[in-house]
Amino acid sequence: MIHVHGGGALRELAPDAGLTLAQCLFLAGCFAGVPLCAGLGKCGLCGVRFVSPPPPPLPEDLRRLGSEAVAAGWRLSCLRPAESCAIELPPPRNAGTRGEHAAAAHGPARLAVDLGTTSVHWAAHVRGDTVAGGQDINPQMGLGSEVMSRLSFAMHGQASGANGGAILRALVLDRLRAIVGEAGDVARLCVAGNSAMTYLLLGLPLEGLARAPYHLDYAGGDDRELAPDLPPARIPPLLAPFVGGDISAGVAALTFGPTPPVPPYLLADLGTNGEFALALSPDEFLLASVPMGPALEGVGLRHGRTAGPGAVRAFALTPAGLAPQYVERPPLPGEDAGMTGVGYLSLAAALLRAGALDETGRFVVPATLLGRRIAAGPAGRPGPKAGGDGEAALPLPGGMSLPASDVEELVKVKAAFNLALSRLLAESGLPASALTAVHLAGAMGEHVDARDLATLGFLPTDLAGRVVRSGNTSLAGAALLLENPAAWDWARALPGRCRALDLANDPRFGALYVERMVLRHVP
Repeated sequence: MIHVHGGGALRELAPDAGLTLAQCLFLAGCFAGVPLCAGLGKCGLCGVRFVSPPPPPLPEDLRRLGSEAVAAGWRLSCLRPAESCAIELPPPRNAGTRGEHAAAAHGPARLAVDLGTTSVHWAAHVRGDTVAGGQDINPQMGLGSEVMSRLSFAMHGQASGANGGAILRALVLDRLRAIVGEAGDVARLCVAGNSAMTYLLLGLPLEGLARAPYHLDYAGGDDRELAPDLPPARIPPLLAPFVGGDISAGVAALTFGPTPPVPPYLLADLGTNGEFALALSPDEFLLASVPMGPALEGVGLRHGRTAGPGAVRAFALTPAGLAPQYVERPPLPGEDAGMTGVGYLSLAAALLRAGALDETGRFVVPATLLGRRIAAGPAGRPGPKAGGDGEAALPLPGGMSLPASDVEELVKVKAAFNLALSRLLAESGLPASALTAVHLAGAMGEHVDARDLATLGFLPTDLAGRVVRSGNTSLAGAALLLENPAAWDWARALPGRCRALDLANDPRFGALYVERMVLRHVP
């Protein structure tokens, strides 16, 4: 039996050899709303204290929890099996739900939902006016932080006698019910998500997405009943195994927007799964997708958090060193707001400019006075410092630090983006200079600084001036496809205008990816 102490109560959970301890606790509601990295051992948010004799510590325990906490019995529950034990939970902590409500309007609403791997965004519209909206963590996060781990749980995870896919589907359906309740009188909804999230939502067989050769058995472009107590759902076309309705909705949002882009342009929807559409003409699109991991969503990094009040969104270089800039406001006393994924990109770019980071992602001793001041950290002591596990970490303002492993995660994200862009351009025969615009959507679509992307090598320098922060095009497109019959007809015909690159099965993929694991652009 698993004895769980916390919140003034004792709960008993049944062990399950097919789950990690974190997954068992998550399914019992212990980590609701917490942006867990779900088995990667990177976020540290699943830490529990063993009241029974603790298992031997792992390097990840020391790295994320620290030597003092490990000595006190704290361990990462995502790295332990759900076996009999007695544990104590930390105080409740979650990312919260962010809602924005406009003035009430009469009449049935149409609900647009962007179902991302990490987060869910929604907006309710009445006669074209937005009357309510919000965002929060995808409720499936505790069972897999990225697409393949989520699919793996769906295919193989067993808990409480139910299939893993059924568990994941029930979680997101419950969240949709709650959103419909918040939105009011909802007549129709449109759910735009990548192919895997769409299949999980609909309860479809997953073999074509979980195992190579990857293929789609269902391609969207129709209306589906999700559950008897939910309105009918419009599903945008799925364009490729890992290029889904979020991209078809996004391309529609740009095409039918107030200023339609002129081809050739690129739409990059960047989240846990990076999806790209290169528009060669109004009737020809080249697609690609790459796994980017949850780092851009602020998940899996030492101080990473999803965007919310008090989180660091950027860093400025000042004569005194690094100056954090916050979402809405600085953190409140006692609040550990952390840093968004875009904040991490800003930090890495600032360190690279200051000479405290080299293009391989290693900390170096800067040649400039400002660089040395940054490398010394707020306390003015030489840095970076080695933590209890021996990992180098650069001290930051606000009691935070940047460990070398976090820099490595950012380099991986950069390599994935760089690879997708360069392969799309090579396949099209276009130079980067031919693109009229690069539309950024998803986790980076509203807040990233194009200069940071150029500094870090996501883009060639001459494209930085053509970056358009297009916001959540998936959500905007979902609303459009409910309101505009011409846009829906256009979107349904979009698959016939698309061709997808199969980067995962390219024998050169590994070599091309490693070649781009540097903080400069590689054509």
